[in-house]
Parts: sequence; C-alpha cells; structure tokens
Amino acid sequence: MKPTKTKQVTPVKYLVTSALPYVNNVPHLGNIIGCVLSADVFARYLRSRKRDVLYICATDEYGTTTEAKAHEEGLTPRQVCDKYHAIHKQVYDWFGISFDHFGRTSHPSQTEITQGIFLSLYKNGCINEHDVEQSYCRTCDKFLADRFIEGTCPHCKYQQARGDQCEHCGKLLNPLELVESRCKICGSPPEVKKSRHLFLNLPKLEPELKAWFSKASQEGEWPENAKQFTEAWFKEGLKERCITRDLKWGVPVPLRGFENKVFYVWFDAPIGYISATKQCTDASPVFGDWKDWWLPSLPSNKKVLYYEFMAKDNIPFHTILFPSSLIGTREVWTLPHHISSVEYLNYEDGKFSKSKGTGVFGDHAIDSGIPPDIWRFYLLINRPEQADTLFHWKDFQNKINTELLANLGNFVNRTLVFCHKHYGGKVPNVSKAKLTGEDKAFFGRIENLGCGITGFFERVKIKDALKLVMEISHQGNQYFQNQEPWRLVKGTPEEQAHGAVVVGICVNLARTLAVLIEPYLPFTAKEIFRQLNLEYDKLPLAQREKLVAWDHASDLLVPEGHQINTPNPLFQRLEDVQIAVLRDRFRGKSTSPLSTRTAAAPDKAELITLGQLELFKKLDLRVAKIIDVKKHPNADNLLIEKILLGSGQPQEQRQIVSGIAEHYPDLRELVGKQVVVVANLKPVKLRGELSQGMLLVCVEAGVDSVLEAPGNSGDQLFFDKPFGAPKEIMIDDFEKVRMIVKNNRVYVEGGNLPLRSSSGEVASVLASGRVA
Repeated sequence: MKPTKTKQVTPVKYLVTSALPYVNNVPHLGNIIGCVLSADVFARYLRSRKRDVLYICATDEYGTTTEAKAHEEGLTPRQVCDKYHAIHKQVYDWFGISFDHFGRTSHPSQTEITQGIFLSLYKNGCINEHDVEQSYCRTCDKFLADRFIEGTCPHCKYQQARGDQCEHCGKLLNPLELVESRCKICGSPPEVKKSRHLFLNLPKLEPELKAWFSKASQEGEWPENAKQFTEAWFKEGLKERCITRDLKWGVPVPLRGFENKVFYVWFDAPIGYISATKQCTDASPVFGDWKDWWLPSLPSNKKVLYYEFMAKDNIPFHTILFPSSLIGTREVWTLPHHISSVEYLNYEDGKFSKSKGTGVFGDHAIDSGIPPDIWRFYLLINRPEQADTLFHWKDFQNKINTELLANLGNFVNRTLVFCHKHYGGKVPNVSKAKLTGEDKAFFGRIENLGCGITGFFERVKIKDALKLVMEISHQGNQYFQNQEPWRLVKGTPEEQAHGAVVVGICVNLARTLAVLIEPYLPFTAKEIFRQLNLEYDKLPLAQREKLVAWDHASDLLVPEGHQINTPNPLFQRLEDVQIAVLRDRFRGKSTSPLSTRTAAAPDKAELITLGQLELFKKLDLRVAKIIDVKKHPNADNLLIEKILLGSGQPQEQRQIVSGIAEHYPDLRELVGKQVVVVANLKPVKLRGELSQGMLLVCVEAGVDSVLEAPGNSGDQLFFDKPFGAPKEIMIDDFEKVRMIVKNNRVYVEGGNLPLRSSSGEVASVLASGRVA
C-alpha cells in the first residue's frame, strides 16, 4: 500500500513565508488562517517529505499604524512593538505554528538589507523624485499621516472620522475632505504643505515584471484571485509608487536631502522576509547562509522554490511592488514561485473587531478552553480559497462534532479500544496472504486517496487535501463497520483469524492517519502516536524517520505483537451550552455613543442615528410570503425557501438560502409566513444553490427567529417614510446597518421609529436581540 509516494524533485530548496502580521494588534482567526496557519500546514507537509525547507515570518513593526498605536497607548513605538511581538509569538506558539524563525522588521538586518536594495534601485535609475501635498501640523512641527488627522465626515457627519476612512459609515476618505479637520495629537487644524518624496519607477520595470509574472503564474499554478488582481494592475498601466513617508519610526532613507524620512511600510515590509532569513541563518547555521535562499545564483547552490501565503488584500504588494523592487536591483533574487492567496474569513454577521468585542482573536482562543487543533481544523476545513467564508458558532460546533469527533476521533478510538479489549493491546498480525477481496479493495481505495492527497498538496490545495484525509478516516470507519470484528472474534477459527487481520489493518491505518493529519492537527497526531506507543523521541533511531515519514505513511509498520497504550478519546464534544456562552461572549458590544450618551451630548447621538438611517436607505427591505421550504441538498444547516415578492400577475417568485435549519426542524412552520427579505442583495450561490436575497431574523442567545411583516407581498419596509428602490448591493453594505429588536419591534440602533410597512409594524417573537 503506497498511496503517498511521488517522484522527488532534486536538487531544490523550499522557501515558505507568510504575509507579515502587523504588530499593532492581536491577530484574529481571519488573520491566522489567511497567512501563518496555511503556511504552517504546507511547511509541515514539506518537512514530512524530507524536503529542504525554511519557513520564515516576522512581525511588521514600522509605519504609521505603529506610531498611532503608541500614541493611543501612551508608549513609545519600540515599547508597542515589544509588547505585541510577544503577544503574537504567544498566540502562534499556542496554535502550533512551526516557524523556523519568527523575526522582527525593527531588527538592524532590516535596515541594512532595505537600504542596500534601495541604493541599487537608485543607482539603476529606478527611483524618481516628486513633490506631494500633505497635511502639516505647525504646532507639532510635523507632517501628519492620515491616521493622525480626524474631523467630521462629509458623508454621514460623524465627528471623529479618520483621515483615511470614516469608521461610522465606512467611506474611504482623503484627509483634505474632512470638515473641521484637526491634528489628533494636539487638536490644532492642519495646513497643506508640500513635501519632497521618492517614487519607485514601476513603468520602467513593467516589461520585465510582466515577463516574470507570465512565467511564474503559469509554472507555479497561481490561484485565480492572484492572477486577476495582478492582471488588473497591468491593465490599468503601472504608475510610479511613493516609497517614502514623513515619519520617525521606520527604516531611514540613506539619501542626502531625505534624512528626515523613512521608507513606506509596503516598500520595506516584504524585505522583512529576507532580513528575517538573515536573522535565522545568523542564529542557526544549520540553515546555511541567507544568500543561499535569496541570491542562489552560484552553480553549487540548489534551486529555490518560493511559496508565499497571504490574504487577497496583500496580493499586489507581493506580485507587483516586491518583485519590482528586487528586479530593479539587477541582481538575481529569488522571486515567488507560488502565491497562495485566500479570500476573507468574516465573523458571523460582520467583521472581526477588537475594539467592538466582535469575533474571536488569538488570545480569546487561548482562553476558550477549546484545544488548538479544534480551531485549526475548523479554520482549515473552511479555508476561504474561492470566496469569502464565515465563522459561525453553530457551524463550528457541527463540523467539530460530526466531522472531526464522529469521523477521525471515532475511527481511532474504536480501533484502539477494540484492540485493547480483545487482544490485550497487542497488535495482531496482518498477513497479506490472508487478505480477502474486500480487504484488497479497501487497500486500493486508500492508495488512490493517498495519491490524491499528495497531488493536492503539491499544488497547494490545502483544503482539498484535508477533505481526502478525512475521507480515508471515513473509509476506515466503513471498513470496520462492514467487517464486524466484534462478530468475527466470536466465530470460527477462520473468522477469528480474519478478525485479527481486520484489527491489524485498522491499527496500521490509525498510524497512517497520524502521519497524514500531522500538517493539519499536530497535537492530535502526537496523541495518536502516543496511544499507539510510537512516540517519536522514545523510538529507536532506525525506526523514527520511517514511522513519521510521508512517503511511508501507508506502509504496514506497526508490527505484530506491538503493545499499544491505553486509548482515550481524541476529542471532546462541543455542547450547546458551551457554544452559547462563547457566542454570547464574542457577539460584540455596542460601540455607538448612543449607548453611553449623556444629556450634554445629544447632537452627537442624533448624528449617528441619522447616519444609520442614511445607510438603511441603501437596503430594499420587502414583505415576502414563503410558499415552499426544503432542506439544502449539500448543507444540513441551510434551508431553501421559495418566496412570493410582489402582488402583480404573475407574481414574482424567488429562491432564498438561509442558515436557519436548526431553528425550524418542522419546515411546515415557515410555509405561509410573511417575512422580511433584503430584495436588492446581489444573488450568490451558497453550497451550489442560488440565493436571490436574504431572509432577516432576530438573533438572541443562540436562537434565530424570522421577523414577520404585515401587508402585501412586495410592500416596502421603512422607518420614517417609503423611498425609491435602491440599487443592487453587496453583503458588506447590509452589514454596515445596525438594527436591533426591543420590545418585539425592530429599530435602527439608536432610533425610536419601528420598522414598518404601510399596513403596520414588523414584529418579532423574540422580545430583544439583533437583526441578522
């Protein structure tokens, strides 16, 4: 049984990096799956295949956000970096992220290498100078980055909008657009002043960059979003990009006349991969010299394949700016071979927000009482490879209980318990001469699945590979069930002999699964090996490497008579009460000043309510009648509702997919209800079924209940008065509107007018909650 062997490509080295996390906050689950966790899985796979691999990461410590965080917390930028680097390291260590080195961009090596690359670009005519108009605070005697300017938003009138974005209405801003703008440090109004800056001449480098992109994206099998983002930049035509900033915290610009400037964080941050490699090789000579990885031009050096992991918002910085900076030096640098770029993981009904208490962050996961492999499994099986995905507590509970515990956990436990009970924990002999046709067919299926897993990994299809690992476990459960070893051990001598073979096969398959699951669930793999009495550090040296090696995963290496340890369940079931408590804890808190307003500040609260009402007018909420409901064929937690939307003849019918299956086990309860739908939401496919809108519910303490509306199908819903039909929106537009239920009626947060149709008010069975 050799399901996992493929031809080894030599000589080659594998360089794995993940987008550097900003040091100014605690990473949340979306950050973790988008970068470090995905890269960790791939690096672990490469190591298990005995590849020459280096996994590098670092905290991104320079730039405006760090200075802003330092000002906010009353610390120096260095103190902020020290504090949050330690927090990041603690989180990643707990999650089992296996960096070969986790460095820092504030290390002296970063300055040395960044300045060297810049001077080469400057010497080669790839740097231009231009004047830029910026906001300047005369009182502080400094140019102000966007985040150091605040004022009134010209769109929603929110009085504390930042210079780059209004946090209240979400609009992107230019600091010069703000009304009554002021310096966030001293409160003085800024003035506009010119400042001389340096620009990377991307148009000059565009032909070489295009040639590299065309070859790398094809050979490295880049995902579609990486290719599309990059092609979009080329289509628009590359423009010069400013690479300097008027800040103090950063890599100094080594050029006369620019002594008071530092490099823009997105010029120096990717160079952090190189400087962190130097930090690594300086500390651990076993990895060679950093130039072996980044400047491997000598004939004696191995070829380097560079794999970069990131979320989609980082794509152009890694496929345009970073490679351009290296190409322009005219040295032969290692450029990305494969870009593994994912979409976003969002949180339930919105986005992760530390300030709002919404979503699970790394420190929360540590304190949750749920082991790290549970989080790893859910994030990886939901890895947003093709589209944005959502973290939902109920889905989290279901996937852990039904896919991880009832599949992998069940197979390993039932096998080892049976071996312990009926064979005294001694592994029976597996003689291929005694295999039945069913046994051989089972071996064949496992071989095919193993080949598929390796193939997916080689193409960085991490989620697809995990699904096949779980399918091997599923096949193991089916084989165990079909062979009925509990019956065979009590049968004829021939049946007893075959029962022993079945158990021996299953014990060996448990070892196979420990090897294959290790990149995903390293703590679980270690526990399986412990229960098999095959702990790595206790094995004879001759046995160690083979027992944990990927290319020997399918070998029958657990010998006859080997004594296993007393088995225990690998996972604990996630109970409803436990999930309800955690969901409530991380549901978020109201950040609206309305919740804490005083009589001295009614105007501020009124402005925010007006802003929410304006956002609401982008939604086309309608009365709809449910005429049919069925279960989703591909998802147990989803229902498909057919609705009437409009009173004309023939009446408009639509299909909506909703995640309320657990709350309405009797589908007949929904038929005939008049409900509230978002009618102008862009249609999407959810697990293969078209959804032409969104059904609104009240959510409270883990219970979802549909909102009910009076009137005719198609009637518009409003707070003050009807308005025209808005244009089509995306889910992000809906999520900006905060609606709540109080006293069984629906209100915009902070408002006092209930949601209604021309026939009456929308009602909720639940007395209070939030609308989702």
